[in-house]
Order: sequence, then C-alpha cells, then structure tokens
Amino acid sequence: MFKDFVDLTRRGAKTDKVLPFVGGKASQAQLPAVLVPEDRELQESLELKSRLHEVLLERLNLAAIDKVEPEELRREVSALVNDELRDSGKPLRAEEFRKLVSELMDEVLGLGPLEPLMADPTINDILVNGHSNVFVERNGVLERARARFRDERHLLRIIEKIVSRVGRRVDESSPWVDARLEDGSRVNAIIRPCAIDGPSLSIRKFARNPLTLARMVEIGTITEPAARFLQALVAARMNILISGGTGSGKTTLLNAISAAIDDRSRIVTIEDAAELQLQQAHVVRLETRPPNPNGQGAVIQRDLVRNALRMRPDRIIVGEVRGAEAFDMLQAMNTGHDGSMTTIHANSARDALGRVEQMVTMIGLDLPLSAVRAQVASGIQIVLQVARMSDGTRRLLSISEITGLEGSVITMQDIFVFRRLGRSEDGAVLGEFVPTGIRPHCADALANAGVPFDPADFIRRS
Repeated sequence: MFKDFVDLTRRGAKTDKVLPFVGGKASQAQLPAVLVPEDRELQESLELKSRLHEVLLERLNLAAIDKVEPEELRREVSALVNDELRDSGKPLRAEEFRKLVSELMDEVLGLGPLEPLMADPTINDILVNGHSNVFVERNGVLERARARFRDERHLLRIIEKIVSRVGRRVDESSPWVDARLEDGSRVNAIIRPCAIDGPSLSIRKFARNPLTLARMVEIGTITEPAARFLQALVAARMNILISGGTGSGKTTLLNAISAAIDDRSRIVTIEDAAELQLQQAHVVRLETRPPNPNGQGAVIQRDLVRNALRMRPDRIIVGEVRGAEAFDMLQAMNTGHDGSMTTIHANSARDALGRVEQMVTMIGLDLPLSAVRAQVASGIQIVLQVARMSDGTRRLLSISEITGLEGSVITMQDIFVFRRLGRSEDGAVLGEFVPTGIRPHCADALANAGVPFDPADFIRRS
C-alpha cells in the first residue's frame, strides 16, 4: 500500500557531482507524460523509471516531506538519479535527465503520469481504465491519452495516495470510493474484485477560475437577458433546482449562479465530496462520511441536512439530492430557508419533479402523493435544465417556473428555452436561448424584494 511521503533522509545519497537541473518546482506546463511503450527503447525507459522509483521509496522516509522546499527536494532527487545512472553505466543527455527528474518529482509530490493531464486547462475529465488505458475529455470529446502507468500496482499507489489525503480508504472490503483533490476536483475509484479488468479511476477536473455567468454569456451558453434573470432569482431568494444528466454541468451552473448570493447571508453547503466553489465569506461546508471498517460511523446527507437546520442558515445548498434527504430539503425550503438550491439527475424539468417525489417516498412515512406534490410545488420555485449536447458542448436548455398545483398535477411554465436550429458542417449544434414571451409568475415577488429586472427581457422575438 502506497503511503504519503512526508520526509526525506539522505542516508546513502551522494550529493556531489550532481548534474544540472531546473531549480524550484517544475513548470506544470512542461511536465512529461509516461509514454505508451512502442519500441524497446521506450520499454527500457519505463523499466528505468520503475527501478529509480523503487530506490526513491527506499531512500525517502515518511516524516515531513511537506516541510521540504521543492528546490531542495529536486536537488536530492537529482543526486539520487545521478548516482544510480552512474552505477548502472547508463548516462543520459541533460534534457533526458531533467525529464526523468521531473517525472520522479511527480511521483513523490503529485499523481505521477496524471500530472501533465491535471495541468492541461483544456482537459475536463481524466478516465483511467486499468493501468495501460487512459482517456481524457477535451472540449466535450473523448480521446486517448499517451499517459500510462507502469503496472496495476503503480495505479493502486496513486489511488491510495488520493483517498488517504481526505481520510478515506479503498480495499477489497470497500472496493469503491468517492474523494476529492485539493483543488476540488471530483474523484471516483473502483478496484478489484468489482473492477474486473483492473482499477478504474475517474477525475472530474474543476477549473481554478470558476465559470461565471458573464463567461457563460461570452461563450454562448446563455444570453444576457437569461443571465440577468438568473441573478435576479438568486438575489430574490427563489428556491432553485438544477436538473441534468451526468457531466452536463449542474455543479458548474450552481457555482456560477451562487455568486449572486448576498455576502451577508449565512450559507451551509452539504455534499458527498466537497466540490462547490462559493465565493462568499460566510460559508459553512459539511461533508458526508463513509462507514469505518466495522460498518459504523457513517454520516449521510440526510443527517447533515437535519443538522444544518439547527445552524441558523439563511440558505442551504445541497450538492446533489440522491435519496431521503430530498424530504428534509423540501422541509427547509418550506420553512423559511428561502434561496436554497440543489441539483438532481434528470432528463427534463418535469422528470426532475418526479424524481423528487420518488425520493421523498423513500423515507417510508407513507405520505399521500397529493401531500408530497403540494410540498414540491410550494418548496421549489425554479427548475433549470442543463444538458451535454451531441457535439460535447454543455448548454442550459430551459428556465422553468413552478406556478402551483392544479388538482394532482404540478403546473410549470418555461420562461427561457434553447431553440435548436440544426447542425453546422463540422457537427456543432446550432441554436439560441430565447424567451418564450411568458411573463414570470414570480415577477411580483422580484419587484417586492427590490430586485431590478427588465420586462423587455421576456419579450419573445421571432
């Protein structure tokens, strides 16, 4: 089992005659990937890195590596590599030497062959299917990466390194785990026996600079009138449900609209793996906890939602509702915690409400369906539907408003919708986000809250 390196000892390491190296922390943009071996030379390179990494494990102690400056650590690694190459009689050119040292630094401080992919801002997802198959999603399209791990043991060490940093574990008794990286990127790992072909690792990268509504307008995801309306809804403390499929951009949109929350609000966030990037100063972040090896001590989202109600929150934000916590979330929305938000997996705004109903019934209180729908209709006011299009782009498909309950049916109306216009020659989906011409039912509430909005934004244009 791979453990975090935490100190460096120099026993047996010779520091004289060190070859030139790049001082300080390596530039992430120049970090090399571990290449798929296509010939004997590349195979020998992989074997050399594997042997040097094993030597590093022997020479490095686990005391306080986080206290060692990167420049000093690089000097130590350079000295060790220099000694090993001299003893083996296999000298390297200066450029190859610097490249090898950078790769070993990635092994010690980072995620090994995944570091170049993590540093690439054009990559959204990193998908590892066994040690020799790595794929990335770039601009919404999957492609094979040249990075690879030496063997299954190497991949397991990187997985263990990730999950141990957030106090979680993965082994045969608990073969899958959700975790996060320090930058907020979401991680899922699953190993044998559940992963038949070897460990699988999925990383959903989060941008260092969160996507804003202004940026979404700039790239054409939404229009300026729609962005102004979303800002008004958040400022007026409307309860919002964001719906969409996997990888459609639900959390990204939640981060973007949350910027309109008043800095004076006390916000409590609840997530399975903390990934929200709220910019306000008064934020309390809560995270679930898996059971310990004895199957005890688990903390689920419903526990945290109920606890949050005792924390005097102005707004409660649940990263994603998946089960019985939907009932407690509705209770919060209906009992004075206006402006709360959450996301849900669903293919349409109408389906999202149906999924909320199903989740509420999971609590086993045998509530009549009419009572559940009344709670949904009064608690949720706005549903935002997002989707990833066939060309890989992510778009906001609709801004829908819940207007009430007629009989046993929750009534809704679309305020803005995405109108498809076809496809371009290169396969890109063409369309525009337009108002439907319907005046929002909540317009009076926005006016009463003192939130400015332009009625002209809702005029339908042909």
